[in-house]
Amino acid sequence: MLQRIQKILAQAGIASRRKSEELIAKNRVSVNGKPVKLGDKADPDKDKIVVNGRPIKLEKKVYIMLNKPKGFVTTVSEEYCMKTVMDLVDVPERVFPVGRLDKNTEGLLLLTNDGDFANKLTHPSYEV
Repeated sequence: MLQRIQKILAQAGIASRRKSEELIAKNRVSVNGKPVKLGDKADPDKDKIVVNGRPIKLEKKVYIMLNKPKGFVTTVSEEYCMKTVMDLVDVPERVFPVGRLDKNTEGLLLLTNDGDFANKLTHPSYEV
């Protein structure tokens, strides 16, 4: 399926969409050997996408259902040495929580690396 190049780069963990736009503007991104410009699209399953001379590798989608216990903060990183939900999962992919539960709340928490999935669950326009 055709997608904007910056979205593909963000999904691959290369950079945020905005930083990906900067990479494209600096001619550091090519598809099938040709430089791309902002607005170009590609199929990540069929096209060879290269950033700074290296082919990108898309992460497989990961979905984790976690029964969050009390005492863990729902965040990816914590600067005050508190326990986070990331301390409870051990996966090689970079995942993030979908929504949040308070530190002293327990219950179902979803973690994923699928930004579209997370957006559809949390954005009010989807009425989930």
